[in-house]
Amino acid sequence: LLKTVGKFAEAETLYRRALEGSRATLGHEHPNTLTSLNNLALLLQVMGNPREAEAALTRALTGRERILGPQHPDTLQSLNNMAVLLQDMGKLGEAEQLLRRALEGCKTTLGPEHPNTLTSLNNLASLMQAMGKNCNREALLRPSGLTDL
Repeated sequence: LLKTVGKFAEAETLYRRALEGSRATLGHEHPNTLTSLNNLALLLQVMGNPREAEAALTRALTGRERILGPQHPDTLQSLNNMAVLLQDMGKLGEAEQLLRRALEGCKTTLGPEHPNTLTSLNNLASLMQAMGKNCNREALLRPSGLTDL
């Protein structure tokens, strides 16, 4: 709620407290701890702290890949979040690679019509448009769609 109403400093304090509590109680690589880390990273991104957000998202993504696996929906969400951050930081090539991985993973794991798949599709299409590349959204949803571009 604090994040939603723009009270970022207060929200950050609570996010960090939740993360530390989760680490102390559940451990550094428990899925709930990784979710807290992911959420803190998103807040840091909104607050205009991309370097710290990138470090936190990297830890969350790496942990989720190791603990949950590369195709788990939470891992794919972290992958998508990292790509959006990289895009905001102007690292468009890296962002494109991650968004392609996220989209392919979401199509495989969740199906082509799942909201997370469609979010990844939209993010990739928007990035490609920003990069001046042609993008066919329908082609991206086909099983071989990522090679059609």
